[in-house]
Amino acid sequence: MDAMTRTLVAFHAHPDDEALLTSGTMAKAAAQGHRVVLVVATDGALGLASDDFRTDGDLAATRLDETRASAEVLGVDRVEWLGYADSGHDGPVPENPPGRVRFCRAPVEEAAERLAAVLTTERADVLLTYDAAGGYGHRDHVRVHEVGARAAEIAGTQRVLEATVPRDTIARAVRLAAKVYPFPKEFDPTSFERAFTARADITHRVDVRRHIAAKRASMRAHASQASNDGSQSGDRTLAAFLRIPRPLFDLVFGREWFRDPSVGRGGNGTGADGIRTDVFEGLA
Repeated sequence: MDAMTRTLVAFHAHPDDEALLTSGTMAKAAAQGHRVVLVVATDGALGLASDDFRTDGDLAATRLDETRASAEVLGVDRVEWLGYADSGHDGPVPENPPGRVRFCRAPVEEAAERLAAVLTTERADVLLTYDAAGGYGHRDHVRVHEVGARAAEIAGTQRVLEATVPRDTIARAVRLAAKVYPFPKEFDPTSFERAFTARADITHRVDVRRHIAAKRASMRAHASQASNDGSQSGDRTLAAFLRIPRPLFDLVFGREWFRDPSVGRGGNGTGADGIRTDVFEGLA
């Protein structure tokens, strides 16, 4: 990696998304002295949570506070919310709340201009976003891909990396975990066999094992999303992940993967298999 300080912007759909896919990479960059910015598109108000987190009627504020707590343990320098409302995952998109727009209804160009303003101000070198399918298909995640790609064009950001996981690896890990941990009834383990990215298309693999404590703390910061309202037969997905014993947790979450849509695998990375191991590698 070049000796100069870089700026990494991680763009996510909801509070807590950063914890699973990019928190290790963010913590690693921060520890190396780079500037790290977290941008969330929505307030996460339609996320599942127990009544304990809904008593004040403002789950959105709670989730944004959790995001700031997550960012603090990762060493993030700035947190921005683009101002959009959560679109929800299943069923028809709810009506827009007063004064705001569901993210999946937001015009791509308008949302991209909002994100591009952050990228330009920060002189971002790398933008982390999602693949065209939105990972596992959430409509807000798909919109993150669309908005992120356009914002990078507007701002002239050097590199866009799509946060992902190898499809075969995650499917196998989920199958194994399902034998031990009771996932909630809304969780479909087979969905991961159709989600994310084929291993052959992944261009970057980042070793974050030295920052696994920060990644785990980032997950733990999103307490509302690990809560159970009593109607579920088992742990929420995030809670189940946090219950994994530390050695296995390190194995499962100790690497983070990305795809650079502008280049092929090419065999020109620093890893033994040709995959790049640093998100800043090769930047001008």
